[in-house]
Parts: sequence; C-alpha cells; structure tokens
Amino acid sequence: MAFMYWTSLGRSSSFFLTSRSSNPLNYYQPPTVYNIDGLSILQWSYIVTVSVDLEKGFNKLSPSNSLGKRMLFLTDEDVKKVLTMEEAIEEVERAFKEYAAGNVVLPPRSTIMVERFNGSISFMPSYIRGLEAQAVKIISIYPDNPSKGLPTTLAWLVVNNTETGVVKAFMEASYLTAVRTGAVTGVAAKYLAPEDARVLAVFGAGVQGRTQAWAACTVRDIETIYVYDPVPQARQRFAEEMAEKLGVKVVAVDSGREACREADMVVTATTSREPVLRRGWLKDKVHISAIGAFYPDWRELDTATVADSKLVIDDMEGIRMEAGDILIPIKEGAITWDHVYAELKELVSGAKPGRLPEDGLTVFKSVGIAIQDSSVANLVLRKLGH
Repeated sequence: MAFMYWTSLGRSSSFFLTSRSSNPLNYYQPPTVYNIDGLSILQWSYIVTVSVDLEKGFNKLSPSNSLGKRMLFLTDEDVKKVLTMEEAIEEVERAFKEYAAGNVVLPPRSTIMVERFNGSISFMPSYIRGLEAQAVKIISIYPDNPSKGLPTTLAWLVVNNTETGVVKAFMEASYLTAVRTGAVTGVAAKYLAPEDARVLAVFGAGVQGRTQAWAACTVRDIETIYVYDPVPQARQRFAEEMAEKLGVKVVAVDSGREACREADMVVTATTSREPVLRRGWLKDKVHISAIGAFYPDWRELDTATVADSKLVIDDMEGIRMEAGDILIPIKEGAITWDHVYAELKELVSGAKPGRLPEDGLTVFKSVGIAIQDSSVANLVLRKLGH
C-alpha cells in the first residue's frame, strides 16, 4: 500500500553545518575551534560565533559581527538546555493572542521546490510587535534524507534586533522547529482535546512524533501512548526512549488501526502522500492533530475523518496553499471552506469556544507559521539574558 512508504518527520538527529565559496574574496577557511572559559568558540575568517555554556554564561567574551555588535550562535544542543515544552506552549499561545490582536507582520512563506532531489527549501519571516520578536527561518524538508544519514527536516533561524535590524543571533533550529510544532498542537489540544483524555496514538516515530507526544502529555494526563511507524526498529526505539522521558506506558504496535483503537487523542507526524489515518478506526470523541502533510497533494487524514470533524486550522492563508488534508476533500466535493470552524487565534482570543460537550471528532490541521519560530526563538534568547 502507498502509505507504507512514508517516513517519520525528523528521524535522524544528526546535522551538518558547512561554509564554502568559490569566490576567493569570500572564501571561508575551515573554522578554528577554541575553548575559552567553558565557551565553545568557532572562528571563521570574518566573524566569531559562540556556543553558550549555560553555567559560565557569555559575559566574559563579546564576539561581534561585521558591525561590531555582539552576535550569538546557538546549536541545537544549546537550545535543548534551556527550552521546555511547557514554556514553549505558553509562548506560542501568547504569539497567537498577539496575532488575533493584529500585532503581527506575517509575510507569506516562500518555498523553492527542488524536485530533482525530492525536497523543498522555505523562507519564513515574521515580526511580533507585542513581543518585539523578529526572525527569519530557513527550513529544508527532504523526505529521502534518512537514507543518507540526515534528518528529514533541517532548519536555521536568523534573529534580528527589531530596533536596529542588526542580527543578534544565528540559531540552528531543527530542535526548535520540532518543539514549536509540538507546542502549537499543545495549544490546540488545550482547547479541543477531551479533558479526560488518557490514551494517545502517534503516527511517525521521528523527532516530530516525539515532541508531539511530549506536548500532549504536557496539556493532558496521558497514561498510555501507542506508536505506529512502518519501520519496526523506529517505533520500538520510540517506545523505549519516550517511556523513559515521559514516565508513561508506551507501546509500539504493528498497524495504524491498532494504534487508534483506544485513543482519545491522535497525532500524525509523517511524510505520507496518502492517508495514514481512517475514520473507521476512531472512537466517537477524539481529538486529532495533523502536522505532517505540507503539500497540496499530500494528506495524512482520509476524507471521512475531515468531513466528520470540527475543523480548526493554524492559519487560513497557509492552509489554502499547502494543506492537502483539506484541499483534497474540497476538490472531491465532500466539504467546502465553510467547514473550517476556526483559526487557532480565534480560540486563544476567546472569539470562539473550543470543544463543546456535544462535539465528537475535532481536527487541528497545521502547516506551521513563522510566528511560532520567532516567539520561541525570542523565549530562548530571553532565558539566556541576551
């Protein structure tokens, strides 16, 4: 079956960072690595960047960019040291409240399709006035990368000072992207998931699946997680690692149907082009978060699931361009755009209620918007005192 060929979003945790140029005037020598007072310093020919030791801080050194201003370089490992899911959920919810209040500048995502290598590279700028948070994320999604020992998703963030425009931080953002994606579904689940939800089903045993499970356990008292991935080793590894991390029972199962049998909440975090979740597998009152399908002809949910749900989305503009989970049922004539109940900002602002007692299926479809990145990046820098 077609859906057996999907992979988990972000299966590998390795990454590479390279700097090369064929122009002799711009040629970058390989970086020299120093260790000064506990700081890992990477020095190129024109700039010094710093990876922060959280115990030492960075006040003993002032690396600078070409304007003489201090600029921080943060690795994924640095971000992991300070970023918690609970704080990320709070910050993303705050960003959506600012969005509802009209305090956000959110240009459309610009995407380059690299069809030759089955990939895409997107540029995602945003500015949140209320938080004075501005950043541009560059994110690549290459579903074939795990076969090359690379993660499906790679990301970087450039964070600017909103008063001067000076770059104040350059961040590896693969981990931040995974956490902020979990955070936005965590926000949605606060408003849409049954209060008594205890069982979670996860489709996709990659990095995104892990942060989705983390977020669900943050906003609901989850006791059992069932995980399905077409790669047996991946789902078994997920079960072992997440049981230890979250302190709940995690069971690797052999099919999506089995994963959903008792589920009160479901998250889909795959790169499938065909539905991995079907309405007939679900109980009557279930909340679903779909975050994996990011092209107009890809989807994770079958038409019946979407048509039978109270449907909430992260952002209408992005959904209209990219969400095959909704675009395909509309094309089939099963639903119209009127089927969309609300954007997430309407729930967090109180403009519309979330789950009501009579609600059955609820679906949150997210393609991701840039305010998630700029808000969480701003949180990380605040925690570092930068």
